[in-house]
Amino acid sequence: MKIIITGATGFVGRNLSQYLTSQADDVIALSLRDKAYQLNSDADAIIHLAGKAHDTKNTSEESDYYQINTELTKVLFDKFLQSDIKDFIFFSSVKAAADTVEGVLTEDTEPNPQTAYGKSKLQAEEYLLSKVLPVGKRLIIIRPCMIHGKGNKGNLNLLYKVVKLGIPWILASYDNRRSFISIDNLNFVIHALLHNSQVASGVYHVADDSAISTNQLITIIAKATHKKPKLVRIPKVIINKLADIGDKFNLPLNSERLQKLTESYVVSNAKIKQALNIDSLPVSAEQGLLQTIKSFQTD
Repeated sequence: MKIIITGATGFVGRNLSQYLTSQADDVIALSLRDKAYQLNSDADAIIHLAGKAHDTKNTSEESDYYQINTELTKVLFDKFLQSDIKDFIFFSSVKAAADTVEGVLTEDTEPNPQTAYGKSKLQAEEYLLSKVLPVGKRLIIIRPCMIHGKGNKGNLNLLYKVVKLGIPWILASYDNRRSFISIDNLNFVIHALLHNSQVASGVYHVADDSAISTNQLITIIAKATHKKPKLVRIPKVIINKLADIGDKFNLPLNSERLQKLTESYVVSNAKIKQALNIDSLPVSAEQGLLQTIKSFQTD
């Protein structure tokens, strides 16, 4: 199978390209920087990874998200519709659906993004879904949660430093859980989608089979770094009072940071597994995180 990939030089793009190549697929990297780009007429699929990632420091202009994540996607999809290419896989994000989650996030959840990043991804989704697909074409919208793997510390870096430095985790009384997706499981899902024409067009969330609590994550990091996990269970009422003090005196632990550190974000992967007719993904959430954390020590 011949597959065009945009964003092939990014973390996901590099790993996915290598994996698909190892599975005997022919990968063609496409740069959207050249506005005169043409699609290979004999390609079988396009995987659109290129985009502007969420800026956690909030230094980006909002218009940048819409120009890159929305408008460039529209142009590429219109070219796809006019081509003989059969499949279009768009990498969106769970943030196109929700910034905070009550319970479990599914594809049936009414989207309500709050950031320019999430809104730009959702607008791209809405444009793609508004178009009538010619017979024989397929549109798959992937919404991954936090992707991790060798060479990508991402949001795991803070906790990694906490454990490595032997700093006690004082928020162990909170039982929050978050969904992750390892790059190995993500590669598996994309390859399976490409080679299973029975999977219908639609929106699919991608996450590991189980959500991980922060306490579990601390324990996994400790195991990978040969440290003893230091989980300190301070009553929540005391932590909340400390956060209130942090609000007043501009301290590191304040209400906003406490919320982010202790909130849950659980994503269901039931729909994608049902579509692929599988019971579980190849790598468990715990094993995937352990492999990623171990790779930090060699970076």
